[in-house]
Amino acid sequence: MTIKLHCFGESGNSYKAALPLDLSGLGWEPVKVDFFNGEARGEAYRALNPMGEAPMLVAGDLCLTQSGVIQSWITEQTGQFGGADRAEAREVLRWVLWDNHKLSSQAGTVRFLANFLPEDKRPAGVIPFLQGRLRAAYQVLDAHLAGRDWIVGDGPTNADFSCCGYLYYPEPFGFDRADWPAIDAWLDRIAALPGWQHPYDLMPGHPSDRA
Repeated sequence: MTIKLHCFGESGNSYKAALPLDLSGLGWEPVKVDFFNGEARGEAYRALNPMGEAPMLVAGDLCLTQSGVIQSWITEQTGQFGGADRAEAREVLRWVLWDNHKLSSQAGTVRFLANFLPEDKRPAGVIPFLQGRLRAAYQVLDAHLAGRDWIVGDGPTNADFSCCGYLYYPEPFGFDRADWPAIDAWLDRIAALPGWQHPYDLMPGHPSDRA
């Protein structure tokens, strides 16, 4: 069975699935989603994924969407990244849900508006508003990571892979690692995991492709 992850390099949500998939040791292939030319909104893509989003994992007859669901499937297949016991598994889920609601959803939006949308189409006031909300999320994460290596337990879990999804990207969106020392050290620990790759190296697609 060939595992294919439909993804693209600019997508932090795709990275949340691609990174644990790669680190798990499962064999997989990336399939580029031509998001910026509308592939995810096309009929062929929506026939598999009515939500019209990336990532999407296809393994035989199985088709999964949403990064958190794909992470859970990786854990089911490998026993990795889900927490050491039920209490940790609940805590991993809590942080994945927090990230999706408080961190990545807003980081992805402000990064898109500030870097991939033409300047004359950027809605006035939205970027600084979202950056203010993100600062509150960074404060929560930085405080939680102070004095600990990982978000949950003694090793990397889906909580880490979810929350880091947008924080390695070089495009400016109001996140400076130097302002958040505990987050900065945690990102270094993730990047030191054997086999770790930056999102632009792990998945096809880069802003320069459209330059």
